[in-house]
Amino acid sequence: MPLQTTPGTGAPLLQVRDMAVEFRTIDGAVHAVEGVDLDLAAGETVAIVGESGSGKSTTAMAIIGLLAGNGRVSRGSIRLDGEELVGASESVMRTVRGGKIGLVPQDPMSNLNPTSRIGTQVAETLLAHGLATRKDVDQRVVETLAAAGLPDAEDRAKQYPHEFSGGMRQRALIAIGLACNPRLLIADEPTSALDVTVQKTILDQLGRMTTELGTSVLLITHDLGLAAERAARVVVMHRGRIVEQGPARQILEDPQHAYTKSLVKAAPSVAVARLRPEAFAAPAAPAAVTTDAAAPATPVDNILEVESLTKLYPVRGRKEDFAAVNDVSFAIPRGETVAIVGESGSGKTTTARMMLKIIEPTSGEIRFDGVDVASLKGKDLREFRQKVQPIFQDPYSSLNPMFTIERIVSEPLEFYRRGSSKDRAKRVRQLLDDVALPESALRRYPSELSGGQRQRVAIARALALSPELIVCDEPVSALDVLVQDQILTLLRGLQSEYGLSYLFISHDLAVVRLISDYVCVMKDGQLVEAASSEEIFTNPRDPYTRNLLASIPGNELDIAV
Repeated sequence: MPLQTTPGTGAPLLQVRDMAVEFRTIDGAVHAVEGVDLDLAAGETVAIVGESGSGKSTTAMAIIGLLAGNGRVSRGSIRLDGEELVGASESVMRTVRGGKIGLVPQDPMSNLNPTSRIGTQVAETLLAHGLATRKDVDQRVVETLAAAGLPDAEDRAKQYPHEFSGGMRQRALIAIGLACNPRLLIADEPTSALDVTVQKTILDQLGRMTTELGTSVLLITHDLGLAAERAARVVVMHRGRIVEQGPARQILEDPQHAYTKSLVKAAPSVAVARLRPEAFAAPAAPAAVTTDAAAPATPVDNILEVESLTKLYPVRGRKEDFAAVNDVSFAIPRGETVAIVGESGSGKTTTARMMLKIIEPTSGEIRFDGVDVASLKGKDLREFRQKVQPIFQDPYSSLNPMFTIERIVSEPLEFYRRGSSKDRAKRVRQLLDDVALPESALRRYPSELSGGQRQRVAIARALALSPELIVCDEPVSALDVLVQDQILTLLRGLQSEYGLSYLFISHDLAVVRLISDYVCVMKDGQLVEAASSEEIFTNPRDPYTRNLLASIPGNELDIAV
């Protein structure tokens, strides 16, 4: 269900006027937010959208009084229920935080104390605001966690964050954020790191809770489709300023500002909503794996073939091994893109790692250019590794922070002794040009680049040895929609120019729809459906596939073409 979107009557619950935020640095003041005007009525949900650095999270943190130590509201007014918060003492703000304004932050792992039990962390909030006594706090903790949708809440309260899945940790943060029945809840990218099905479940639960409590919600997101589905009004921020705001449907269908138009155009979820197939709601068909489209009847030149691939792991205390991948078969036609989609734990990344020969399969066969990969050794294995290259999910952790960009891109060339130093330097410059990075980036380090620029470096490195197949493991999941769109456009252009083949691993079907020729759907280590992208998105056969499609943010929107 959508979040509560019906505004109340009378004066706004939250009123922000001409707010500016600045941060003090050694180079002087940085003006992060300028001239923000924002109203939020009682019971209303408003979404702030924009890319990283647009000022949306800074605006939210200014409202709740949690700016970094070098940040301050330099101008303007923030009123909650008529009470001025700018300039309020820390004791007043401690009462406001939690009691009147709740917060669900973005990263549940870094925002939960890893050394403290979940129940203890919920109890701290309840006790701090006088909503429980030492005598009844344990019972109140169980009730709070249960209200957030955590099963077996009494047992879960005794566990630590690392024992929770991502979705469970997010539920725990929702429980803490709503523990004191706040008038306003700030949800800062509350589901950005979660699979689409878990994301939908979490947002539905948040919607039920805030509706029952009559809580207003300020939703921070970079996904316009999600914002429009879950909020009555959308506020678009760019470079610290509000450039457009209005009813969600109006913003989606008739954006006025050039930046808003670029967001709408780039959002994968919006693109899929425009192509919304009625088959999502079709009666369940018998579960089947169809490989007809992924392996056409007419002879095709497959660069890679996977047959009956299985990977088992022994589990302590259990007689049976755990099947991370179980009897999976598919093929990648030369020059095309095959996507493997599924939730976390479905086996898609394990499959990719076996294809890269990072881990060995328990059984089954992987053939590259007709040759069994398992048999490759010595010179043949070195040649295989040059022809098959990876692009990983996190462009920061996959790049050596101590190396310059020039050294990072040239490293594969040096390792495989490709050309002279002069030839390598020329090749590196060509690669940077291929991925649309300026030559000035050569002397810079990964920390000096944006997320999108770092991913372009990772792509350049993958291209260095002129591979035939690139395995892309969640290559855009950590990026904003505008940067996602740029990277996907880049990958398509490089494929067209160099005849590359891609295996594209993702949990985001909206992204997969925009880049793939064929789609393999995995669940619990097994392939449940495989077909052309068009077939999967317009006539999904398996109930699990339909559930994934129905969970795409913005899927419930009926957007005019």
